[in-house]
Amino acid sequence: MIYLDYQATTPLAPEAREAMLYWLGEAGFANPHSPHRPGRAAAAAVAVARESVAGILPPGGRVTFTGGATEAINLAIQGLRPRRIAVSAIEHAAVLDTASACGAVVDVLPVSAEGLVAADAEVAPGTDLVAVMQVNNEIGTVQPVTALAARAHEAGALFLCDAVQGAGKMAAPEGADMVAISAHKIYGPKGIGALWTRDGVSLNPLIHGGGQEGGLRSGTLSPALCAGFGAAAVLCKDLWIKDGEHVEALWQIARAILPHWTLNGSEAQRWHGNLNIRRDGLDVARLMSDCRDIAFSAGSACASGSGRPSHVLTALGLSPQQAKNSIRLGFGRYTQSGEFAEALKRIDAAADAQ
Repeated sequence: MIYLDYQATTPLAPEAREAMLYWLGEAGFANPHSPHRPGRAAAAAVAVARESVAGILPPGGRVTFTGGATEAINLAIQGLRPRRIAVSAIEHAAVLDTASACGAVVDVLPVSAEGLVAADAEVAPGTDLVAVMQVNNEIGTVQPVTALAARAHEAGALFLCDAVQGAGKMAAPEGADMVAISAHKIYGPKGIGALWTRDGVSLNPLIHGGGQEGGLRSGTLSPALCAGFGAAAVLCKDLWIKDGEHVEALWQIARAILPHWTLNGSEAQRWHGNLNIRRDGLDVARLMSDCRDIAFSAGSACASGSGRPSHVLTALGLSPQQAKNSIRLGFGRYTQSGEFAEALKRIDAAADAQ
């Protein structure tokens, strides 16, 4: 199997797996909230991991571990209890659905045909929170979050950034008041994420109970998951340049092999590890069947199987049919250039044969 679905999840880094193993064994199973020596050792491992994760986030804030980025986003929005919230039209469902469910007035910020929110987007008076993602999970466009954070602050609002797809790959979003990230999108384990909150920002608890995570998120932490998350974050910092150069080389291979496919979203303002492309008349289900030993996506993994066209692609102005003629190829650190080129040629040939 050739894996080309890095936006859905990334492979677990061997270093992250190794960091987890001790805390899964007989010597490291203690509860990190217990006062005895094994518990204190587990708590120390959690503290080290927290510092490591903070290293890929802005300074001047605190890291709260959560069960994933979706929970982190829920904590940010529901914990703030906004009366009015502005969100981009291409946000992840975790933002869109939580914004709708929290009872706030929701303003939708439109995007251009290239999938970009205007840097000078209008924020209505009385808005409490603006939420715009750093890198879109479906089309990879990089949003002007620094400018949008400034616009939010001018309107008296806080700024929440879903940095799930950008964390560990590019600089942390400047000016954000809250940032949500996920371990399994940076070569770490599934089941853990984090919400970074700027110093001075106050939230209400999402989960009540034992008062863990500063009272914001009760529940026993997993030292193993924390350790894996921390190791993955450190690795991203260490391999920042090398990973970026590798992804750029793969992007150039893809653009050379697939020149007659239409790119969805901006080519310039984009994370080049995300290639969302379309061909008129393409039967994506048949293509995936013909290329069943290549793992790629027909859209966001979170919306697969719904039968609905992607809300991200239709927000660009694509018709429902054009959206359904699209595929997403995701690649990164462990993608080998030779098998990558071979996979693209096979996808292209299978599409030609339809």
